[in-house]
Amino acid sequence: MRPRAQSGASDPVPSYLVSTGTAQAQTGTVCAVRDLVRTYPAVRGRRGAAAIPEVRATDGISLDVRQGEIFGLLGPNGAGKSTLVRQLTGLMRPDSGSVDVLGHDLVRHPERASRLIGYLGQESTALDELTVSLAAETTGRLRGLPVRQARAARDDVLEELGLTELAGRPLKRLSGGQRRLACFAATLVGERPVLVLDEPTTGMDPVARRAVWAAVDRRRAERGVTVLLVTHNVIEAETVLDRVAVLERGKVIACDTPHGLKEQVAGEVRVELVWRERAPMDVPEVAALRGSATESGRRWVLRLAPDEARAAVAAVTGGAAFAALDDFTLATPSLEDVYLALGGDAVRATEGLVKA
Repeated sequence: MRPRAQSGASDPVPSYLVSTGTAQAQTGTVCAVRDLVRTYPAVRGRRGAAAIPEVRATDGISLDVRQGEIFGLLGPNGAGKSTLVRQLTGLMRPDSGSVDVLGHDLVRHPERASRLIGYLGQESTALDELTVSLAAETTGRLRGLPVRQARAARDDVLEELGLTELAGRPLKRLSGGQRRLACFAATLVGERPVLVLDEPTTGMDPVARRAVWAAVDRRRAERGVTVLLVTHNVIEAETVLDRVAVLERGKVIACDTPHGLKEQVAGEVRVELVWRERAPMDVPEVAALRGSATESGRRWVLRLAPDEARAAVAAVTGGAAFAALDDFTLATPSLEDVYLALGGDAVRATEGLVKA
């Protein structure tokens, strides 16, 4: 592997953008969001189309993201995550509120966001016609690296992520997971102190996912890089996040470490029942459980106190219901259970946080 380029006169983050002596620097806060509001106006329906009501996508959101942590935004579709990210990255101006990154006001100076933040969005059509190699190199050049430095950084990142063999292939000819990994590689070229990653591992196999998080951890350890992760995947979130904010309808309904959030519902057990064909409602014990269950086809999910969970399992495995039961699991609370306990509405409770 080639040696990494050293910081110096050609550092892609100019010195005037590096905050010194601010309250944020003193407290270790890299990103401070205060009372962020963004409202999408109502749209009148035309030619038989239904009108779209006014939507407050971010409703007074305040957050602090600390240096070197992986901070997560978790919530269902429509919770306000994408709007919040667009405001954090200078792509959308809020109606009110402030966004400071390393002491710089990105509401007043949105053009500075690109010099402070490496952003991996959900879409990457701008890179589709480029090869993997050219996408990474071009990103580095756009971020101010000289040609030789951009190419060295490109080669390092492609080797680090196992993409060297695909370097000459256009992104549009890659599989979904390979394409996503190539876009992540481009995001890393031209170092930025903050990474905003929106569903970075979608479509990736386990090897690629491990490569992504190994690369992130390396930059955190060596350079103090801070990561803001947007995700629906509660399993991944519980594994990689230091802290997480749970969003619902434009508001932060909870913010803590994954362990701290799960402690709030520690008195519950998640019981999942999978029936062979359908639940045997003629069995009284099963009929009694239905009122506590969230149903999805053959699958029932119940969140019960420990004693109730034991009784429920005994009822369905020790009597007439057992012949109709295909599988069952017991689990301690997840971040999805936290969301539902803290205020997920009935409609989205059946949908959950994880994309289908």
